[in-house]
Amino acid sequence: MDASKKSADRAGISVRAILVGVVLCGAIAVGLPYGEFVLNGTQLGLNSSTPAAFFLLFILVAFVQPLLGLVRRDWLFSRAELLSMAVMMMITTAIAARGFVSIAVPILTGIFYFASPENNWQELLLPHVPTWLIPYDAPAIRGFYEGLPAGAAIPWGVWLEPLLWWLLFMAAFYGVVVCSMVVLRRQWMDHERLLYPLTQVPLGMVEDAATPSPIKPFLKNPAMWLGLAVPFVLHGVNALSHYYEFIGRLNFIYSLPLAQDAVRFYLRFDCMWMGLAYLVNANITFSLWFFYLLVKAEEVLFTRIGILSTENLDIFSHTFEGPTMGLLSHQTMGAMIVMVLWGLWTARVHLWHVVQHLWRREGRSDGEELMSYRTAVFGIALGLAVMALWLWRSGLPLWAVGVYLFGAFVIFLALTRMIVEAGLAAAVQGMSGCGFLISSVGSSSLGVAGVLATGMTLAWAGDLLVFMMAPCANGIRMLHGLSRYKRRILAMIGLAMAIGLVGGVCTILVLSYHYGANNYHGSWAWFAKEPFRVAQNFALNPTGPNWAGWLWNGVGAGVMALLIWARHHLLWWPFHPLGYLASGTWILNSVWFSIFLAWLVKALVLKYTGPNGYKATRWFFIGMVLGQFVAGGFWMVVDGFTGMTGNRIRMF
Repeated sequence: MDASKKSADRAGISVRAILVGVVLCGAIAVGLPYGEFVLNGTQLGLNSSTPAAFFLLFILVAFVQPLLGLVRRDWLFSRAELLSMAVMMMITTAIAARGFVSIAVPILTGIFYFASPENNWQELLLPHVPTWLIPYDAPAIRGFYEGLPAGAAIPWGVWLEPLLWWLLFMAAFYGVVVCSMVVLRRQWMDHERLLYPLTQVPLGMVEDAATPSPIKPFLKNPAMWLGLAVPFVLHGVNALSHYYEFIGRLNFIYSLPLAQDAVRFYLRFDCMWMGLAYLVNANITFSLWFFYLLVKAEEVLFTRIGILSTENLDIFSHTFEGPTMGLLSHQTMGAMIVMVLWGLWTARVHLWHVVQHLWRREGRSDGEELMSYRTAVFGIALGLAVMALWLWRSGLPLWAVGVYLFGAFVIFLALTRMIVEAGLAAAVQGMSGCGFLISSVGSSSLGVAGVLATGMTLAWAGDLLVFMMAPCANGIRMLHGLSRYKRRILAMIGLAMAIGLVGGVCTILVLSYHYGANNYHGSWAWFAKEPFRVAQNFALNPTGPNWAGWLWNGVGAGVMALLIWARHHLLWWPFHPLGYLASGTWILNSVWFSIFLAWLVKALVLKYTGPNGYKATRWFFIGMVLGQFVAGGFWMVVDGFTGMTGNRIRMF
């Protein structure tokens, strides 16, 4: 019995795996800010597939695991341990860079450093910023941007109070995210059978053979290595061009101006996007590129006949990116609202079943989940209450808090659905929660303090190239079947979040006071100024509700409703609603062509070789995805040792 118990425990999750996971998460929390801001290199935390996590998992499986097997077989990590460590790294990656830290820290410092007599932020905005929300110390902020003199100490005390309040808010937010994904796991995974394409890469890496071996089966697959070699070689050439001038740089993108350059049409080849798209249902990939081309035609037509948008919201609402982009942002927001509400309606039986667990003592069906449904529901309620109170105290009117949270979580749920069903590793919103609230109710009803508080939410709900809900949903999918270790898994998730938040923030503070944040790439100042630029604009030019925006919201909602109806009632209908949902966002500009190529190759493979041909080629495309992550991680490590800067491989 003792031997059996020991074997079962080794097949599960050991304390050793937790400690290794903590070390790897720490490396991510330090490495991502250093790589982004000091090296100005590949941003391995810049999409929701969390490239840094997959790169380190590859190192574990391809190098560490075989070495452990050579030394002692019972030192090998089990499949459960590898998956749990991967999920830890995914979560930390989604926090320690663009997912929160790289945007929040500049926003906390922007009003003091970038205030000037011209923008009048000191008199116009600063009186409306609560003293607990940002570090109120101009000299400390100046040192942050310009670097401290040699021997000067970092003023940690100035940062302590605001960071503690922000950590409280983020803990509540992440609690809501985890609990909501636990609630929706069965609906998405069992009832609707969504594919979770991003999980196929890590699940493929840790898959065991019939006979246990230190060498995982995917490492013995020639197709995988061939696929991995494609991006590794292509990006390797460009990386070497930074070191040797005689090596030419490869260009993977071509742009074509349309409508007198008011609209641009992009052709870009990207291995990661092509590989992920190959793993997705062909109906979805067809709809993605078809609706993109349709929207481009719409942009050209609207530009020609003068149907334009002059709305000026925040940069993450994309209303400034062209004369028609604001219209598309509103259409996308309306489509998101309909899709999320329809999804909740479709899940109504499951959700009612979840609610019944609040009082049900017998016949419970949540044993396979990471937490009980009762805990999840209470966690959602408590987290939302804390978030609402925090937002109200930051300056947002209480009535507006509900409107804002509705819009923000519609966006999060819609984007997560796009990622777990369509494999869009960098799905983005058409409009931010900030833009949705201001456009919907008008800045006049919010006041200067309310608009400013809304702008501050861009720290966690602005740039959504990577956000916590998607890695959390994928992680819960990967860990399904390990509910026996739910307490240990939840502890690992909590540790990963804490390391990402605390480690990421502390790393940026140390780097900034040493190097000076003024030396970081241009997006830093962009993020730092944005909430205050928005607040200044609406303080000087107050607006009412944008009724034209409401009209275009309605257009998007109506089209989405028709697409959903057609998909459920017309067997021959070829278009998936997610194609329309993504078509109005900027990300498809740079990825549609790679998605089209994947769709075309998959269609030809299925037509001439059938399902067996798809299975045989699948590993080649998984290798392409993994190869891009490995290339990015490899060159960031090399650049870290050599000191090379600006050597960047695009991850979105």
